[in-house]
This record gives sequence, structure tokens and C-alpha cells, in this order.
Amino acid sequence: MTIGSFCLVLHGHLPWSLHHGHWPHGEVWLYEAAAETYLPLLGVIEDGQRDGVPTPITLGLTPILLEQLANSSFKEGFVAWLWGRAARARADRAEFDARNDGHLAWLAGYWEQHIERTIQQFNRIEQDLPGAFAAHARAGRIEILTSNATHGFMPLLRHDACSRAQVRAGVATSARILGLRPAGAWLPECAYRPGGPWTPIALGGGSEQRAGVEEIFSQSGVRFFFLDAHLARDARSEGILEPVGGSVGFRKVDWDQATWDTARGWRSPMEPHAVTSWGSPGALTALFRHPEVSEQVWSGEVGYPGESRYLEFHKRHGNDGLRYWKVTGSRVDLGGKQPWHPGDTPAVTGEHARHMTALITSLLARHRDQTRSPENPGGRHGVVVAPFDAELFGHWWHEGPAFLGDLFRCLAASGVEPQTVSQYLAEHPADKVVALPSGSWGAGGDFRVWLNEELHWTWEASYRAEDRFLGDLDRLPWRDQPAVRHALTAAARELLLLQASDWAFVIHTRGAVDYGYRRFCEHLARFDRASTTAEARARGEPDSLIALHELEDMELHDPVFPDLRLEWWTEGGT
Repeated sequence: MTIGSFCLVLHGHLPWSLHHGHWPHGEVWLYEAAAETYLPLLGVIEDGQRDGVPTPITLGLTPILLEQLANSSFKEGFVAWLWGRAARARADRAEFDARNDGHLAWLAGYWEQHIERTIQQFNRIEQDLPGAFAAHARAGRIEILTSNATHGFMPLLRHDACSRAQVRAGVATSARILGLRPAGAWLPECAYRPGGPWTPIALGGGSEQRAGVEEIFSQSGVRFFFLDAHLARDARSEGILEPVGGSVGFRKVDWDQATWDTARGWRSPMEPHAVTSWGSPGALTALFRHPEVSEQVWSGEVGYPGESRYLEFHKRHGNDGLRYWKVTGSRVDLGGKQPWHPGDTPAVTGEHARHMTALITSLLARHRDQTRSPENPGGRHGVVVAPFDAELFGHWWHEGPAFLGDLFRCLAASGVEPQTVSQYLAEHPADKVVALPSGSWGAGGDFRVWLNEELHWTWEASYRAEDRFLGDLDRLPWRDQPAVRHALTAAARELLLLQASDWAFVIHTRGAVDYGYRRFCEHLARFDRASTTAEARARGEPDSLIALHELEDMELHDPVFPDLRLEWWTEGGT
């Protein structure tokens, strides 16, 4: 008998970067993620398949990321960038040889060979990353998640119609590019808001009734998503789901039952919970990030990536150059970093994988002990859910994919059952229904990263754009006049893009302040021009040469969501 389950959840996402800058912010983000994370993850899955070791990763590929990976501009640019990196390695080797630095010269040759293998791997899958992951999903080796179309920050969008459109566009894009319809979704920033009275955060206005995030996703067929553990801790018990005949019945319970009924695992991050905003049976299932497991990777104090023998992320040889140094020590400045020795790291990833396996096992054993009861003396079968940004494994932490391969090999020899989330829920569906507070996995567990004094004006601008778009959708004859539909569709595309949570994130974290401001303002300006053209066409005015060029510019810069339907913003639209 297994002691419990483990679900590794990786969130693959990058904002729309094609045709919007190259380096340090822009297309290089995408190329580095593909070379250092997405292709190595494919390698982990392929190695597991070859060795008979299951690697049931639950992998989020956001719709806007899929649009980029499937785009021919990405494929051409990525291969050219890789050959450029190989040339950089050759030049570095010549430089290091000239100064008699034999180890760094050897490392430069190591990188050249590594990059050439990456090119071969990309060509072997016919340059189709989405298709390669989808093939593994269809074979049951992994599971793929969907998300909002452009990673829009769901709880703060002004209108439910715009939230629904983000989800509808996202689900449709995942299905179109992957050829399958994901059962689960990644909430952008793990940000949740329950249904009920809500007061807009900008432009004034009174309280209004809004749908919960879980309702909007469930309307598009999504069955589960992920939240941070502190939302489980503050959950309110609403009901119990139990077999009744051949179906599942809902039994209402008191709001304080979660406090005393410990044997059922209420509020535990190791239990799935159905989520409701209205005291009903629950629209879908939430799974929660386990803080003790997350800490092993995220923590700057005890996290695995800070180990001294791993590759140092922050030190490069020249601007945008290759990396040749190891972490050396957490308090060692960049000038004191020592050369990296790749041969030293396999033993370390194995050590960390064994440590992680022991931690997961102990957590599951503790959960069984804490949920024992006379009715269930063996305790409950828990799940450790470990959600991470996918780019952490390989991009930020070079040895991350090797660690994952070692982890799955260790788990295969343990009493823990690694599963995709759908596999786990098929055997262990949620039997508790809860109401949850608002929150995210950002700093403070709330919305402060995306809603603060510096960013308030972006929400005012975004809300005005939502109001204008929905007003145009209501007034303009887009159903009967193709020219109006064409311009309004361009406006809809730019509205989705300006709603991306990424612009606020890179501004607040100071990671790319100017780029975040520029991208938000560019999409806002394009939205305004497309809306103005749609309104002029509805009045029967001829297009100006400038208006035509502006629409063409949008199509060149932002060729996303080619199947976008204005009906996604209407009540009941699909």
C-alpha cells in the first residue's frame, strides 16, 4: 500500500515577447526558457520513458506561451539564437586558450557541445515543442494545464465578462494548439477571489455582485486549479460530499466543523477541497501548495539551488554571455565565484532528490497519523502538491531538470505514488466543500504586488478600456458588418494583452521597469486606435491611410489568438 501521493506541478509561462524587443527584455526571455527549461523537461520525460521510470508531471503551458512556441518567428529566431550561442562559446574558448585558462577553455567547449545537442533535440521534435508535450500527455505520461489567455490577474479585472473572455480564449487556444482540452488550470499568480459583493478598486462605483473565480473557470469545463496554502488555512467548512446510491450527495455542515473535525483533513494542504462561494456543492476542486516542500527550492536560506557546487545564475562572461562559475557560497560576491565543475553536480542532485523524497514521505506519514479515527484507523491517503514556476528548473537553476529526474527515480523506489493531478483526483476526489478568502501566492499572500500606489493608474486605464470595449460590443453592428468586427477584434486582442499580470509584476519587482511600462502603454494605445477605427467604421466613415497602417501594425506585432471570437465577451458566448 502506498503511503500517499505526490503531484509535481510546473507553471510554464512567459508574456507575449515576440516582436517586442530582443535583449535584455523580450525574445531572449523566450529563447532562454526554451533552451534551458522546456527542452530539458522533455528530456526528463523521455529519459523516464526509456528507463521505465514514470514522470507524471502536471505541466502548465499558458495559452500565450503556446502561441509563442507554435509561432514560426520563434522557431526561426530560436535556432539562429542557439547558433549564435555556439559561436559565442567558440570565441570564449579561443579567449581562454590565449590566456592559458585550461578549465574555462574546456567549459567553453562543453557549452558548445551542449548547445549543439540542444539544436539537435529541437530539430528531432520537428521544432514543435507544444506538439511534443501534447504527445506525452495523450500517452498518459504527463498532464497539461490551461490558464487565462494572457495571464490576466483575475480577481482585479473590472467585469465578469472580461474574466470569462480571458478563460474562454485561454481554453480555446490550449485546445487548438495542443489538440486536447486540459482538465485543470493554473490561476495566474494563484490569485483567487470568491463570489459576492465587490467594490471596484478604481474609477469609483458602488459594491456589486460578482462571480467567484471558481465559477468562471468551471463554466469553461475546468475541473481543478491550485492555490497557496494560506487560503486552505483560512477556509470555512460548507459541506461534505459522500456517496448516495450511485452518485455523490452534498451534506451541509456548520462553518466551524473544519476546526474540530480533524480526522477528515479539513484545511490541510494535503487534501483536495471543493470550492464554493455560495454554500453549494462546489464548482471545482482546489489543491494547495505545500509550504515545507516549496521551501526546499524557493528559500534563499535552505533552498537546493543555493548549493555551492551548482552553476551560478547571475555571473556571465560579458553582456548576455555564457556562465562559467559555480555558486561557491551564498555570501560570496560575483567577483569571488569559482569555476564550475559539471562533474561535481550529479552526486548533489541525487543527494537533494533523496532528501526531498524523505521529506515527502514523512509529511504523508504524518498526515495519515493525524487523520486516524475509529472509522478510519489507517488514516487518510494524502497528497503533497508541489507547484513551481517551470522556468526555475533549468533556467534559474541549471541542474533543476537533473534533480527532477533523480527525484522521480527516488520516488519509484519509495512508498510514495507520483501522479498527475487528474490521476490523483480520479482515485481520491474531494470530499469536503469550503469557502475561501481572497489571496495569491505573491508577497504577503494578497494582491499588493499587482495593486499598489505605483500601479493604481494602470488599473484606471485598464478599467476604462474594459468599459469602452463592452460599450462598443453592445452598441456597434459587429455582427452584421465584417469591417467593424475586424477592427473590434483587433481591439479585443490588445485588451487581452494589456491585461497580462506580467507588466505590473516586472514593474513592482524592478525586474524590467521600463519594459513593463512600455508594454502596457503600447497595448493600451493600440487598443484605443483599434476601438476608434471600429467606431468610425460603424458610423460609415472611410478608413484613413493611418488607420489601415495601424491595424496592419497590430497584426504584425501581435499575431495571437487567430480564432478570437467577440462572442467570448457576451453572456453565454462560447
